[in-house]
Amino acid sequence: MRVQAVVVTFNRLAMLQRLIPRLQAVEGLERILVVDNASTDGTGEWLGASGVEFETLATNTGGAGGFHHGLEWAVREGADLVWLMDDDGMPAPDCLDRLLERVERDGLEFCGPAVLAEHDPSRLCFPIRLPGGTKVVHAMAEVEAAAVDGLIEGVVIPFNGVLVTRDLVERIGLPREEFFIWGDDVEYLWRAERAGARIATVVDAHFHHPATDDLGTPMMFGKTTYNHTPSDLKHYCMARNNTLNLRAYRGWVHVLLFWIKTVWFYLFTRRQPARIPLSARAAVSGLRGDFSGHRKYLK
Repeated sequence: MRVQAVVVTFNRLAMLQRLIPRLQAVEGLERILVVDNASTDGTGEWLGASGVEFETLATNTGGAGGFHHGLEWAVREGADLVWLMDDDGMPAPDCLDRLLERVERDGLEFCGPAVLAEHDPSRLCFPIRLPGGTKVVHAMAEVEAAAVDGLIEGVVIPFNGVLVTRDLVERIGLPREEFFIWGDDVEYLWRAERAGARIATVVDAHFHHPATDDLGTPMMFGKTTYNHTPSDLKHYCMARNNTLNLRAYRGWVHVLLFWIKTVWFYLFTRRQPARIPLSARAAVSGLRGDFSGHRKYLK
């Protein structure tokens, strides 16, 4: 099995400099392919001197464009399995081995590690909803208790140390590069799910990631959560891309529920009423097929 890592980076040279040596020490990893999203912090110069294989894109295409490009590159280079990650993550030394073991044993096609908060590995970096219900968990102990034979079936945090098989890529295609950021990973997961892919989180494989405290912010008296971000760029892309994802894979009722949550959150939970028209403009643009609106928020 030819396993190649794809790392997407943009202006986080210090994090890239700690990740690459970890990947270089992983046995069984055939190649490391770095997609540089037109960084301006010296990333290109460092990569050029490091000997790591990399390609620098002409413009910043976001994570969506980066993973679109990188996954296509790895498959073109003959990878049987592609290990996908951003520049700010850090796989445990045995992360790949544990994933590969379950790919071979269980026939997983889209699998990933438990993504742990870097400052507190007893907690998940991104809360997950357990299959078969509405329970959202944050603690690693809850994930371990819910696992069946070491797996959480049907659940994975895409593009954070996930392994994707070449066969699956050939069946479902590449990530939607026009999404730029936020939602491209969910769309790819749901597309794989629709295609009948075997998906799971491998609980004893660990991937550390800086915590994002606003993700999964409780709302409606703790009955549900909302993925708030202080960044207008991220929120614009989330509102646009989540609307499209829900319409395509879950139906208009789920779109309506998302919009009820958005209005409630920014009127009552985290009062920012200006976020509501911004969200609406983003969604309408996406439904019209216009994916250029996020550019006004780029810095």
